[in-house]
Amino acid sequence: MTELRFAERLSDLVAGVEVVLSDIWGVVHNGLVAFPEACEALHSFRAQGGTVILITNAPRPADSVQRQLRKLGVADETYDAIVSSGDLTRHFVADHPGKKMFWLGPERDNSIYRGLDTMIAPLEAADYIVCTGLFDDETESAEDYRGMMLKARERRLPLICANPDIVVERGDRLIYCAGAIAELYRELGGEVIFYGKPHRPIYERAMALAAERQSHAIELNRVLAIGDSVRTDLTGAHAFGIDCLFLTRGIHSEEFEGIDQLDPASVKELFGRPPKALMRELRW
Repeated sequence: MTELRFAERLSDLVAGVEVVLSDIWGVVHNGLVAFPEACEALHSFRAQGGTVILITNAPRPADSVQRQLRKLGVADETYDAIVSSGDLTRHFVADHPGKKMFWLGPERDNSIYRGLDTMIAPLEAADYIVCTGLFDDETESAEDYRGMMLKARERRLPLICANPDIVVERGDRLIYCAGAIAELYRELGGEVIFYGKPHRPIYERAMALAAERQSHAIELNRVLAIGDSVRTDLTGAHAFGIDCLFLTRGIHSEEFEGIDQLDPASVKELFGRPPKALMRELRW
């Protein structure tokens, strides 16, 4: 299928849908402010009996993500639960007690190991790497870490990527994420373990939480994913077997100029397999 369906409102797409798995950054906020209409849309879906699970590649535990959402003005009533790649990464760290970890990321992400039985070590002494991002994502790119990644590859250190995103919006800018370093390491021949979208574990965890709230197992044809990234949100949804509503105002906004005029070949090149529907911004 190469045809694109354009939708004006979420309410036009959720007949028979019990669960929405929504991305956060780029959908409900841009890193600086919340999107009120998007928050209202998710709240309205919940008000009619639906369950909203926020699934995010944030390299922090869910409670830390919730605190950030509150600061940005996203009300708790917008969603039922949060599943983060940070939570899944913490499970990996917890499963390797006593191992030495080299942590690559900004200080704000230190909750990734807080309270766990792990030892922070320099790269030369570490057993594995946990990457939550760049040390300074305001000024650096993945290329600044090539030398470090070459040293890690020489020691055959596995790199645990706590955020598979390559870039994310921060206001009107694109900021590099842990996924950029992980992809560089993989290109250099290093071993990478990814937690978060588009990989299956984050969807399985989200579906388990949704089933708890609905008090029954959820059929995949009654689930709708929402996101703004082809690489993570759309690819992850298709791989898991669920429909996806794709928002065009996010990190791919420049690529979607005049999207309603695209021919089938261009649609296939841009998306591979197209989403269930396109919408510029989420609204009810």
